[in-house]
Parts: sequence; C-alpha cells; structure tokens
Amino acid sequence: MQPSIFITGATSGFGEACARRFAEAGWSLIITGRREERLLALADQLSAQTEVLPLVLDVRDRAAMESAITGLPERFSQLTGLINNAGLALGTDSAQHCELEQWETMVDTNIKGLLYSTRLLLPRLIAQGAGAGIVNVGSIAGNWPYPGSHVYGASKAFVRQFSLNLRCDLLGTGVRVTNLEPGLSESEFSLVRFGGDQARYDAIYQDTQAIQPKDIAETVFWILNQPKHLNINALELMPVSQAWSNFAVHRQ
Repeated sequence: MQPSIFITGATSGFGEACARRFAEAGWSLIITGRREERLLALADQLSAQTEVLPLVLDVRDRAAMESAITGLPERFSQLTGLINNAGLALGTDSAQHCELEQWETMVDTNIKGLLYSTRLLLPRLIAQGAGAGIVNVGSIAGNWPYPGSHVYGASKAFVRQFSLNLRCDLLGTGVRVTNLEPGLSESEFSLVRFGGDQARYDAIYQDTQAIQPKDIAETVFWILNQPKHLNINALELMPVSQAWSNFAVHRQ
C-alpha cells in the first residue's frame, strides 16, 4: 500500500520542503495551510508526482480540524506519517514588553494546534501500526534559553516533553514519535517573527550557512524511513556556524 503522510503548515518553509520531498518519493500527501492560494498551487504542482489532498485550514481551529480529519477519504483510514510542522514565533522583545496576543497565538499554534492534529490522527496512525511515525518540529529553543524566547521556547519545551510522554503511551502500538529540534534555520519563519522586517532578516543570516528547509525535509524523510523497530526519540541539529555562548552576567 502506498505510504501516506499528513503535513501541517505546508505552504512555506519546512512544511513545503517536506511535502516536496515525500511527493518525490511517491508518498501520498495530505497537506494543510491557511494560505489557500499557496496551498492549492503546491498541491497542483505535486499532483503530477503523487496523490495530494489539500486542506485549507488553521490548526488553531479545533472545529475545523475535527471536521477535516473526520471527513478524510476512506483511503486515508490508515496513515503512515504525521509531521506536526505548523508553528511560529512572534517578536523578540523581552517578556515585560511583549503583547499578550502574541503569546496567545504562539500557545494556540505551537501547543494546541499540535495537540489537535496529534489526537485526531492517532487512531489512523495506530491502525497503520509498525512503521507509522509522528515527527514533531520542536526547536533548540525548547532546550536552551535565550533572551526574547520566553513563550516560544516554553512552547517548544512542551513539544519536547509531550513527544517523550507520547512515546510512553504508544508503547506496543508500533507508532514512533520523534521531536526534531533545529537551530538557526533560514525560512519565512524568521520573517514572520521579525514582523516582515527584511533588513533584520537578512542581517541574521549574513555570513552564515544556516539550516535550509531542504535540510530539514531530508532529515524528516530519514527519520520516517528508519527500520520499523527503531525510534529516533529526539534529534537536535544546528548549522556548523552556530554554537552556544557564555552565560550572561549583569555587572553593576
């Protein structure tokens, strides 16, 4: 049976690159995104390679997620993979200067949206059994603090712990769970975080060789194509040009 995968946030960055990589390998795709024009254009491109089902929706909308997933065609009653990619960071100001609306959006997307897709698709993944897998796109921000990360980093720490706990609950089902934790990555993600400030975006990546969406897509493809008896619990990756810095010390 042709393997199938559900990808959230497929209209740009990691999600789009993953959709292209899995389509290239012949996996059938269910791709989601809020931007209808982009999503349908991607589906149209990839339909020459494989079966593609686009779902225009926002992962934060529980009712829409429930309706879309409940209404999936019978051929998707079993699912080989789920890539929980939809997520965002908003702003880099310190916590005392941030807007609560930005915090709520990050929690609703990075945590609640991931919970909706995971819980609603678990029966299909369990029906597939051995070899099925979930890849949650976390971040090094879930492991290592830095100024301005506050709720974004906390949301990715949630993703890390949720992934580990999910592994415990799914023991015996054959379903695998991985938390993928990228470092400095070049995609629209950062442009959104900087409020569309292209100059600031360009400065972040100047003279670096950051992780590219294609790098993540290859990594996800590798994870989900491991032998069925292996689980990659967590995988943290950074570009060679990135490392840790000294502890911050405030001096009077």
